[in-house]
Amino acid sequence: MEGFRGRFRLAAIVILSIGIGLLAIYDFLKPIKNGCNMTYMYPTYIPISATKSLSSSKYGLYLYHEGWKKIDFNEHLKQLNGVPILFIPGNGGSYKQVRSMAAESDRAYEGGPPEPMLYQEAGVEMDETDIPKVNRYSRRLDWFAVDLEGEHSAMDGQILEEHTEYVVYAIHRILDQYKESRDAREKEGATESGSLPNNVILVGHSMGGFVARAAVVNPNLRKSAVETVVTLSTPHQSPPVALQPSLGHYYKYINQEWKKGYESQTLSRVIVVSISGGANDYQVRSKLESVEGIVPSTHGFMISSMGMKNVWLSMEHQVILWCNQVVVQVSHTLLSLVDQETGQPISAPRKRLTILTKMLHSGMPASISRQSNSLEQKEKKITSKIKWSDEGLEKDLYIKTPTVTILAMDGRRRWLDIKQLGSNGKTNFVLVTNLVPCYGVRLHLWPEKGSSSSDLPLSKRVIEVTSKIVQIPSGPAPRQIEPGSQTEQPPASGVFWLEPKDMDGFRFLTISVAPSPTVSGRPPPAASMAVGQFFNPQQGRKNFSPHSLLFSMYSGKDILIKEDHPIAMNVTFGVSLGLLPATVSVVTTGCGIKNPVEEEAGDMDSGSLCKLRCFPPVALAWDPTAGIHVFPNLYSRTIEVDSSPALWSSTHGSEHTNVLLLVDPHCSYKTTAVVSLTAGARRFMLLYFSQIIGFAFAVVFFGLMRQANAWEVDLPIPSLLCAVESNLKMPIPFLVLSIPPILTALFYSSCLTTSPIPAFTTFFFVSIICYLIANGIIIILILTTHILSHMVAKVHVFFKTRWIRDNSTNIFSFKVTRVINVNSSLATSIVAISLVCFVHPALGLLILLFSHATCCHHALCSYFTASSKARSEDLFGFKNKESESGFGTPDSTRSYGETQLEIYHHRHGLLILHLLSLLMFLPSLVAWFERLSMGHNFPWLLDSVLCMGVVLHGICDSKPEFNVFFQIPGMRGYEMRQGLVYLLGGYGCYLWGLDLAPYKAFYGMAVIGVLSFVFRIIETRNRRVGEPYYSNRKHSHRH
Repeated sequence: MEGFRGRFRLAAIVILSIGIGLLAIYDFLKPIKNGCNMTYMYPTYIPISATKSLSSSKYGLYLYHEGWKKIDFNEHLKQLNGVPILFIPGNGGSYKQVRSMAAESDRAYEGGPPEPMLYQEAGVEMDETDIPKVNRYSRRLDWFAVDLEGEHSAMDGQILEEHTEYVVYAIHRILDQYKESRDAREKEGATESGSLPNNVILVGHSMGGFVARAAVVNPNLRKSAVETVVTLSTPHQSPPVALQPSLGHYYKYINQEWKKGYESQTLSRVIVVSISGGANDYQVRSKLESVEGIVPSTHGFMISSMGMKNVWLSMEHQVILWCNQVVVQVSHTLLSLVDQETGQPISAPRKRLTILTKMLHSGMPASISRQSNSLEQKEKKITSKIKWSDEGLEKDLYIKTPTVTILAMDGRRRWLDIKQLGSNGKTNFVLVTNLVPCYGVRLHLWPEKGSSSSDLPLSKRVIEVTSKIVQIPSGPAPRQIEPGSQTEQPPASGVFWLEPKDMDGFRFLTISVAPSPTVSGRPPPAASMAVGQFFNPQQGRKNFSPHSLLFSMYSGKDILIKEDHPIAMNVTFGVSLGLLPATVSVVTTGCGIKNPVEEEAGDMDSGSLCKLRCFPPVALAWDPTAGIHVFPNLYSRTIEVDSSPALWSSTHGSEHTNVLLLVDPHCSYKTTAVVSLTAGARRFMLLYFSQIIGFAFAVVFFGLMRQANAWEVDLPIPSLLCAVESNLKMPIPFLVLSIPPILTALFYSSCLTTSPIPAFTTFFFVSIICYLIANGIIIILILTTHILSHMVAKVHVFFKTRWIRDNSTNIFSFKVTRVINVNSSLATSIVAISLVCFVHPALGLLILLFSHATCCHHALCSYFTASSKARSEDLFGFKNKESESGFGTPDSTRSYGETQLEIYHHRHGLLILHLLSLLMFLPSLVAWFERLSMGHNFPWLLDSVLCMGVVLHGICDSKPEFNVFFQIPGMRGYEMRQGLVYLLGGYGCYLWGLDLAPYKAFYGMAVIGVLSFVFRIIETRNRRVGEPYYSNRKHSHRH
């Protein structure tokens, strides 16, 4: 029965792992609709000559020119006098990717600044008069780009360092080029005014953004040569998948240098802005793109393209480079950084940060709690182009109900009594509209007569709050079927929100709507809409519990919203929509119309008729890391936020998602949420892939621990598959191995650091699921190598026993071969360490892996040849009780065969561990092969040292009797054994997986390898002097 249970456990875990993987792949392959417009250009790339000081010429530097006409390169360089910007491509990227942003910035310069927005804007505490309003940009942008030969910088830390060195050179070369161009113009008699550029703006995509930051802290960079860095989809916190130790170390070093730079004020003038692609960027998550903890909030921020002004879209990793909505906004932002007087980037860091914030951020609040600005701040002034005034308004309307509806631009002013309508807990007011602020609608707060101690007249104490309308993306406007016919309600384009503190001291709120003929020459919208309401926020709270979300995969969870409900519904999802994206549908079930078919609409159904009365629902989702996500026209759509819940470093509140639903209070709705299984599997693999890799090392270490423990107590060494299955038994083995690291991580976060503590429930369950998936991956790897080993060994034995070979032609008859065969461990270590140190670590690990595979093959062949009962051996290592009855007896005829089987099981465990190590270095090996034609560089010292430790572990622990590390001083008979060391190594890999740093598993393997090597030396010395060797193993079976 136990054998059946073991097989069932293994099968269930494998099915779970394969199922999640297949669902994730299926969702990955789905086409993504991002809504981006294409950018068009006429590119020309002008090469910049290299100086003699450049040691290597494998990289290049280019200047972009927009235009279809052929130009003289030298003459164009001679006229260079703009603002220098350097574009740095990312992993495998091309310098030609600069074309979209460079072309749009050229058009933006020619077209001038966009018309000022009259919606609420984001900003920092700074006087608006310090930022001048301009009608034309003072100087165009000169876009340069570095050609990094399309190298994969995300795969190797050494490539990142080389790219950084060249970018530093490129910055200096660009600044020198401006001086050369000015000197050439002066020689021709031209008169020059103004100063030369002394700094370059850096724009980096993907890993290019990290290279830009690495260049800023490079000691060879000139002082103040870079003061502004803009990154697109750049992982700042850590590599997307931290596999190579040198890559993780380089990231940590650069981030530490940035922290020191701000602490010592050496980077006090550097501003960094990180733009993320949102949930559709499958390569880099928003959490990695955050600059929190690296750049202080006074010198930079991260913004998602979903919350970016005039963009409101999530996009793929490469799309962010050509998405027209993004590149246009970024182009205007960079042009706005140019000082109108000097023609150079603004020097004051605070002023630059203010401009970047206003140009990129929308006016949406940072959280659903709506930390609104005080009304005492200076409001935007209405521009002189807007002609309509109070005298142009017709008869005023006095609203008696908490809800006000506007369906036309009727030129009337509506009065709302705050004291009367805002009673009974209805303390908040929200207005949803498609009317443009100031041009179509204006809002004022009026105090009550005699309620203020001010001597100013009542008209002077009125505050206009129109600029508090926040812009939101609107869906497609409805088309009018025929002139004069009624259309569907248009989507909202703005939201106005007043909290109790905003209305304190005021008695009336007025909503003034412009008359249709006087909209400053603009055509009125096809349909006008504004719906406002005083409401109680507590009445609009709805909740989807974690239990209901999980069961919604089988049957959707419905929430009914009756008529006269609050206009703003705060819906809480108990599980983050970044972990379990849900398809939310909002269906209109009624709109106050009785018997619509008979009385009003003929053959129209109730749903179609209600669309004429109810504005389309809007959903606004907040995430602590990724910010705002807006979903207009929410009739049925999958809501997904780019959050990172259930991680060791997760921010507070990321375990759940708050969604604000703006729905028409005149209508009733049925809201349904159904979790998308494929999207959930995709998000799970994206978020926790690094964690699963670290757990996979822990699973192998735990399996090796069980093998070592079996040897210590004189039991047969089980196969690694049996060891993994035994570690999955409930409750003791599984809980003892999987729970302590989770509790350690929580204790460390709560007591030893100031970082937020992750939510225990989600953190615990997600970690356990990741651990089970890691077990499934290792089981698949074991089965694959196990089956291949048995097939090759059986084929070998079949031919060996049926054909007699000529001993004179045997390869083992050569003297050199016999010497190598006798000293195979020494030969393997010499070749492997040489490759690790002088060529590439992966090649050295490949030699070690070949040694394990060869030993496994010989042991398995010997077992099949020597054991007459080998045919009855279970292929996967599960034995029946009859076959175990005579096991372990040194005098039995099966002694040699069973010993060889033990050796196979032992080396097969090491093979799986070091195969994982080789797979970690495969991306770096691919990048190394791509660069062979450009010359050879020695590997990084850190990678070589750690892989030397891995090689020592594979050589020094190649035999199962090498099990004792050292005697505990003063305690005769007590030894530090390998089982305990493997257990500690497994716990370490588990914690490193939780920290999303699986490359640190190499530290554990290297430490074990060094300890094994030192103990082998001590053991050899002790045997030479005649000291006894202590071991609990009674029968070592050294044949």
